[in-house]
Amino acid sequence: MSAPVTEPRPLARESFIELTARERVRAVLDAGRFRELLSPFDRLHSPWLERQGVVPQEDDGVVLARGRIDGEPAVVAAVESAFQGGSIGEVAGTKIACALELVARDHARGVPTRPVLLLETGGVRLQEANLGLAVIAEIHAAIVALRPRVPVVGVVAGMVGCFGGMSLAAALCSHLVMTRQARLGMNGPEVIEQEAGLDELDASDRRLVWSLVGGEQRHATGLADALVEDDVTAIAAAVRAAFRSGRPARHRTEQVELFLDRLAAIDPAGPPEPAALRQAWGNEEGA
Repeated sequence: MSAPVTEPRPLARESFIELTARERVRAVLDAGRFRELLSPFDRLHSPWLERQGVVPQEDDGVVLARGRIDGEPAVVAAVESAFQGGSIGEVAGTKIACALELVARDHARGVPTRPVLLLETGGVRLQEANLGLAVIAEIHAAIVALRPRVPVVGVVAGMVGCFGGMSLAAALCSHLVMTRQARLGMNGPEVIEQEAGLDELDASDRRLVWSLVGGEQRHATGLADALVEDDVTAIAAAVRAAFRSGRPARHRTEQVELFLDRLAAIDPAGPPEPAALRQAWGNEEGA
């Protein structure tokens, strides 16, 4: 007699990484609390891409929504990595900057709105380089202006990671949540290899790349505040925990002397291995 056929058990976790930007926004907001701002039906897309033979997207790769987090008003901005690698152009960046300014306006009116940035971006869009760079600077300024009022929470989950000028936006956040699959750095591995050669970095060496700029390493060296599994529930919980913890006593960007001292201790001719950097800047467990 043959053994009875059993149904496979469903995965215990629901991947956050596999969600679209719009789904990610819904995942971090309280259930049933999602009102999209400047949706695709508003047809607010880049005027520059078609001129260069690129098909635009009607939300320009950024999703904005109002809702609530732990019952408190919230505005969430998410970058869609599937469109142009999550690159930031004039319209996409303006949407994020305006969302942050909307939060500031709410606070000026006495409404304690919580800002969340879901970052999945290679940085500025090459087709709109100067315009993109200018608006990314506006995003930076908006984050800094908000920090005295409310924690700004960023999430970098994967697949693209967070690079270029938007890596600076991630660094400016009051709290940064990352997964092990995420990557964070000023220059992407492919760019480093292209500009400095294989002797500097082999971008195809995934183990090496993640040991340098992956979420686990960034958390262990104090450049990210929470390391979580690629799980919708875990990431939503980490965002809520970040707001409950309040504003940090000092943001990383206010600790310039600390980081200058750390950099001064590194010999460029013999840089430390990733594990040694954890010991110097944090600890093996990343606590």
